[in-house]
Amino acid sequence: MTDRTLLGPADLDDTALTGLVADLLGHPADAVTLGPTAVERVAYDVPALTTVGRWWVSGTARTPAGEEPWRVFVKHVQAWRHSAFFVHVPEPAREMAAAGLPWHNEAAAYRSGLADRLPDGLSMPRALAVVDLDPALCPDSWVAWLEDVTRPEVAWDLARYERAAHLLGRLAGSRDVRPLAGVGGFDWSVARYVTGRLRFQVLPALADPSLWEHPVVGPAFADVRGEMLAATADLDALTAEVDAAATFPSHGDACPANLLPGDGPDSFTMIDLGFWQPQALGFDLTQLVAGALQLGTPPPVDLPTLSRACVAAYADGLAAEGHPGLEATVRRHHAVLLWLFAGVSAVPFEQLGAPSEQLAAVCGLRADLVRHSLDLLAAEA
Repeated sequence: MTDRTLLGPADLDDTALTGLVADLLGHPADAVTLGPTAVERVAYDVPALTTVGRWWVSGTARTPAGEEPWRVFVKHVQAWRHSAFFVHVPEPAREMAAAGLPWHNEAAAYRSGLADRLPDGLSMPRALAVVDLDPALCPDSWVAWLEDVTRPEVAWDLARYERAAHLLGRLAGSRDVRPLAGVGGFDWSVARYVTGRLRFQVLPALADPSLWEHPVVGPAFADVRGEMLAATADLDALTAEVDAAATFPSHGDACPANLLPGDGPDSFTMIDLGFWQPQALGFDLTQLVAGALQLGTPPPVDLPTLSRACVAAYADGLAAEGHPGLEATVRRHHAVLLWLFAGVSAVPFEQLGAPSEQLAAVCGLRADLVRHSLDLLAAEA
């Protein structure tokens, strides 16, 4: 077979790879012979704290059906404490930081049979292999070999957001999915996020006068700065509220980039399940509404319209799974969670070195997000 050294410790031996490809193509392993194999590293612009690498592995195989092409996606994940980024965490905060980021939830989700329990319209890549690596070589690491779910891109208009929100509501309300909501066994709370991310990193940045004196940041957030800083006084009460709420299955990072086109026009394939765990109702709406905006893509409609539509569609999804009458609860949770996970941290203090034009565009979107999250909180007061 072709050299696969680019995969490093993520590679399989030839026998295991042959069996994996045979399984993918639907043939007995002893009836398949692999031809040349290619490995290509997947380019990814967003820094990942727990992902060591991503690769496409492809080739051809001689099978009872003739010569067949194949391609799989390989992902190597490790605990954050082993990441190169971890050296930037101050020593006193390292234990808290390491404990606050799950690295094994996604592996547990792939192993759990979750794919067979998802509501119609939602799917996830088929896991052909999920392998724990030798801890002597790669501590706290696993590798997944997944089917290729690449499909043509679909535009995210309002209707697609609503369909995604509806299915996320069905996911949360599904009695079939519920037993697998916590398969990763990760001990996490909103309070842990607020302590580790907001109080340790974000709030000190917001308290620095030089941030607001920045020639781009200052003007962009001038009209919301005071209200924003005042609202941070309620962090503990808001955190306690959502941490005390009943929990339901949640993707955990349901941004549009993690909801790929499915095999039908109104379906989605969920990827990047690293934060798969039980959460308060409406948790997934934060990243659905704000995720693309945080990466610089404006929403297809104004944020109030988007939030209203997604809250209603999510509540409809819950009702379809036998949980009616929860729209007010979802709306309240969405207001609180959008503020905690997107509004408070919206000022792009980590991007101050970007070109002024680029930074101005980011600040414009982020300032809108702050205004919207504060308006939602005020409406729920």
